[in-house]
Amino acid sequence: MRIAVVGATGMVGEVMLKVLAERNFPVTELIPVASERSVGKEIEYKGTKYKVVGLQTAVDMKADIAVFSAGGDTSLEWAPKFAAAGTTVIDNSSAWRMDPTKKLVVPEINADVLTKEDKIIANPNCSTIQMVLALSPLHRKYNIKRIIVSTYQSITGTGVKAVKQLENEYAGVQGDMAYKYPIHRNAIPHCDSFEENGYTKEEMKLVRETQKILGDNTIRVTATAVRVPVVGGHSEAVNVEFTNDFDVNEVREILHNTDGVVVQDNLDTFTYPMPLYAEGKNDVFVGRIRRDESQPNTLNMWIVADNLRKGAATNTIQIAEYLIQAGLV
Repeated sequence: MRIAVVGATGMVGEVMLKVLAERNFPVTELIPVASERSVGKEIEYKGTKYKVVGLQTAVDMKADIAVFSAGGDTSLEWAPKFAAAGTTVIDNSSAWRMDPTKKLVVPEINADVLTKEDKIIANPNCSTIQMVLALSPLHRKYNIKRIIVSTYQSITGTGVKAVKQLENEYAGVQGDMAYKYPIHRNAIPHCDSFEENGYTKEEMKLVRETQKILGDNTIRVTATAVRVPVVGGHSEAVNVEFTNDFDVNEVREILHNTDGVVVQDNLDTFTYPMPLYAEGKNDVFVGRIRRDESQPNTLNMWIVADNLRKGAATNTIQIAEYLIQAGLV
């Protein structure tokens, strides 16, 4: 497998390389790709050094699969060029997610929608992935009517500039600001830009992408997305109303048997998911599972995942693994 990693020098690109190595992905030739200013730099993969190449060079090299994490504008311009050269693109930006001609995939849920004709495949938003992975089996069993989600999102979702801002603020150093306000000792209810309806793009991604992945536009979703001074991953307080009633212990059992989900829910030992322990792991962690006593057929849960892993790099690589296993590349 000739694999191109587009955005190889970025925060998610670096994690993609780690995940490829950890999962022993069958790479026969690695093609690290980045913007012109990074061309010629060296990156290391499994003890071997590779020179970073530019986008057109990478297109001409005709990789089997290209995993993209280089921003929406780059994806819109270059993903079709890779696809035209016969490369299957898995894109981590928001560029193609809501395109009705493109599949939006969480492998454990809907990889079976993919075909050989799908040359550009969209990777969902990080906060959406962890939520739908936990909710999908419950939707099949009890039928979701409405979701209310509040997110507590890691600064790594913004990028390296945000991590530097927090480090500077810890140290009392003036520096570049990724956010309009300090993030140290703060919570900023503003992830991505605002839309006309007063919600941010991040909040509306949770609405639109959830409906598309679960294949059900009748599911009502409302979201509030908050940036918090955390590095390890995103956390979500999720309130979900079902058509059918449920048994809380059965819910735990269903989640326990769901690939990619780890239930951490023992109040006696104060066991519940936290980004501190999710960091560097590929699973989605679920806990604080309890009935909403204010409304029938309604459940509360707390969902945590490393947003750079399952929320981005790991999900992308899992899609690539599926393509190989299913003989689609």
